[in-house]
Amino acid sequence: GVGASVGLEAAYAQAGAAAASFAGQRLNLRRADMRTLVGAGAGAAIAAAFGAPLTGAFYAFEIVIGAYTVANLAPVAAAALAAVLVAGKMGAIPYLLKTDTQAVQSWTDYGLYALLGLISAVLGIALMRLVANAERLVTRSPIPRWLRPAIGGVGLAALALVTPQTLSAGHGALHLNLMTELPLKMLVLLLAMKALASVISLSFGFRGGLFFASLFLGALIGQVFSALSLLIPWAPSLDPTVAALVGMAALGVAVVGGPFTMSFLVLEATGDFTVAAAALVASMIASAMVRETFGYSFSTWRLHLRGETIRSAHDVSWMRPLSAGRMMRKDVQTVPASTTLAEFRRRFPLGSTKRVIMVDETGLYAGVIPTAKAYVDGGDGEKPVASLAINADTVLKPDQTIKDVMRAFDHGETDELAVIDDKKNVLGVLSEAYATRRYAEELEKARRELTGEAG
Repeated sequence: GVGASVGLEAAYAQAGAAAASFAGQRLNLRRADMRTLVGAGAGAAIAAAFGAPLTGAFYAFEIVIGAYTVANLAPVAAAALAAVLVAGKMGAIPYLLKTDTQAVQSWTDYGLYALLGLISAVLGIALMRLVANAERLVTRSPIPRWLRPAIGGVGLAALALVTPQTLSAGHGALHLNLMTELPLKMLVLLLAMKALASVISLSFGFRGGLFFASLFLGALIGQVFSALSLLIPWAPSLDPTVAALVGMAALGVAVVGGPFTMSFLVLEATGDFTVAAAALVASMIASAMVRETFGYSFSTWRLHLRGETIRSAHDVSWMRPLSAGRMMRKDVQTVPASTTLAEFRRRFPLGSTKRVIMVDETGLYAGVIPTAKAYVDGGDGEKPVASLAINADTVLKPDQTIKDVMRAFDHGETDELAVIDDKKNVLGVLSEAYATRRYAEELEKARRELTGEAG
């Protein structure tokens, strides 16, 4: 079941990242150094699994670290090269696929590969949504949590009775399909069954993702696309192996992300720059399509479903401290709603504070009273201050992000808001000026870490 979804390569990457993270915690490294170390570990594992140092390095740059900089080039490249050398000494076989046909014989071939990238993007989005919907249905079903893997295993076993390729977790099935000319019906059946196996595996509680499954499914999509091109008399025919490699890269980018990672994988596997160029075209199309219409890779999509507001590798965590609860000032001055103007003026002289939080008779939030507003009209001093309150409904919750905070300031047309909990107890107050300054500081820190300037 795990093999139907995650594959050995992704397991290696997870193990490498976990080992690097553990080492970083033991060494008490800064956030930027920790990310570089984790990226180097994951990239080295991918490099060793495929025998492809460039693939591993760009896996770290694009998917873990989020950017290529001079500062992280040396450690990531060194880790990837060392991993390949050590794996070779231990008898690991590089991931090599030789092609006998030139990938691009005319400019129309680029158009077909671009179309293959577009199709891969659509199918990748459909697969990711299908996994999420199936996982949601299984979670809401009355099936006990402990029983779900057993039921999923039975379903996977039923698919394996038709063809064991549905449980593929390594290079074997991919090599078999690339070296064997399967009929179109068999390719379509295998494509559907492998996708279903991945859905069952993930939705019924098996750990993993869609890393190798996306490569295998992409190769099948490419072979189906090549077979369909042969059925159209006026269309250029595509070599099945080349189309499979391009489809593998395109669907891998649609699901996992990293267009250069997948393009370098094809280049290092084949040694053919024309195939790599075709894969790069399809990968760029797939990446742009998924980014514009879906917005996430599969890993960030699953985190999004769990409440994490991230979109890519380089913005995973730097905005987390910028919540209303962490930025608020806790030394809040409050006043009961029944307080008279005369008493309010006595307690809060003009210039002592800009605003005072008003609470009702039970001590819960009821609004904000601008201090200057209490001195504008020198009328009846026995008048209650409740009539001066503003922003009774515009408040902040402690878990709101900087994006929601700034939107609340714009909606309330004010520069200071109260932070309350679900029961309307006053927790603190946050000013727009301070929130903006903290955002600018974190943005600058993230920029310095990204460019390697953090000291």
